[in-house]
Amino acid sequence: MTMRELLDAQRAAFMAELPVSLEARRDRLKRAIAMVSDNAGRLCDALSEDFGHRSREQSMITDVAASVGPLHHALKHLKAWSKPARKPVMFPLGLLGGRGSIEYQPKGVVGIIAPWNFPVQLVMSPLSGVFAAGNRAMVKTSEYTPAVAALMADLAAGYFDPTELTFVSGGPDVGKAFAELPFDHLLFTGATGIAKHILHAAADNLVPVTLELGGKSPVVVGRSADVAQATERVALGKMLNAGQICLAPDYMLVPEEKEGAVVDGLVAAASRMYPTLLSNPDYTAVINDRHYARLTDWIEDARAKGAEVIAVNPANEDFTSSNSRKLPLHIIRNPTDDMMVMQEEIFGPVLPVRSYRGGIEEAIGEVNRRDRPLALYYFGQDKAEKRAVLDRTISGRATVNDVIFHVSQEELPFGGIGPSGMGAYHGEIGFRTFSHAKAVYSQPKIDVAKLAGMKPPYGKATQATIRRQMK
Repeated sequence: MTMRELLDAQRAAFMAELPVSLEARRDRLKRAIAMVSDNAGRLCDALSEDFGHRSREQSMITDVAASVGPLHHALKHLKAWSKPARKPVMFPLGLLGGRGSIEYQPKGVVGIIAPWNFPVQLVMSPLSGVFAAGNRAMVKTSEYTPAVAALMADLAAGYFDPTELTFVSGGPDVGKAFAELPFDHLLFTGATGIAKHILHAAADNLVPVTLELGGKSPVVVGRSADVAQATERVALGKMLNAGQICLAPDYMLVPEEKEGAVVDGLVAAASRMYPTLLSNPDYTAVINDRHYARLTDWIEDARAKGAEVIAVNPANEDFTSSNSRKLPLHIIRNPTDDMMVMQEEIFGPVLPVRSYRGGIEEAIGEVNRRDRPLALYYFGQDKAEKRAVLDRTISGRATVNDVIFHVSQEELPFGGIGPSGMGAYHGEIGFRTFSHAKAVYSQPKIDVAKLAGMKPPYGKATQATIRRQMK
């Protein structure tokens, strides 16, 4: 079947099923949980095959458990989320028997364009909201992770009818054609540049779109920060999945007098967690040769333009003779705006560290002269300073005294703003994103139009209604 035929089949099945019962939604959520849980080992193997090497434990945490958790959460809260919301009506209609409510209906068929960095979790986590809301789904997987894509398609066929959930794979041409389909909602996770094309394609069919993008997520270190704690947590977040995370700390802003201590702390923390790299099963490789070359080119670009580059290689391993695509953490000191590492989202284990001399306003100004980031991280114990950073910067989300952790909070919105995204999902917010909020008003038996003077010929009752509404 063509993609359009798959979409038509899903929409026909969806319309025939209406209204979609809570039992049907629970059943799909349970089957999604089983699909991932029953095949966790196979999914980890496929992930490692696609990356060249990927930590099995990391895959269990970030792709398997991080998929099952949101599905369980949706299963637990589905009944509460689905209840119609009673709303007050205009005076005096409520006294006369008028009633208003919002009912949450499924939209229909949701398209999901998934990225390569977490190719299981960034399919299944959205599906928790999609299925909870009562929809069907078509998923376009990344061509960069073909083993995972093939396995997910094979598994889905064993747990779902293709009119409930189906997967398609292929390169940019397939992705373009997928984005042009008249879905009832489209979710894209990926690069900002590609998102512009996705949005254009969806616009032709007036498809509502949720965009989960990226950006240069800053770490602002205040003078009251615990440097040892901050650097360990930043190093952990930056080296997870070898930095191939849309939420990874992209650059640090630190007080000038603490810069040396921050760099030393990063080196020490990374060395403790990864005393070796090449044969270390805990450390993940860069996804492919193109991205590896991009990262190494950017490191050389920074070095050539005057930055101090520190490769954190505790065991002094020879990476030049390895074809493993493992890349140590590279700390870039004194980065300038003309360097690629300060112009583009890095998406790898490269961390620029910049300093500021003045107060926190200087760091805030540095953040605000760039595009609004997907995430912002603040470290410090000064409550007024923390409030200033949160109030005077705009980011998709923020974490205080850690990095990335907000993504695991299922009832907090997962979404960006401006170039870092549009819309949000996770938890109840995801349920709302993939639902249509239908307003339902029930009129009482009394002739409200006559009582309100809305029937011609207009007269005193009409003027009374106008005066009341104009107050």
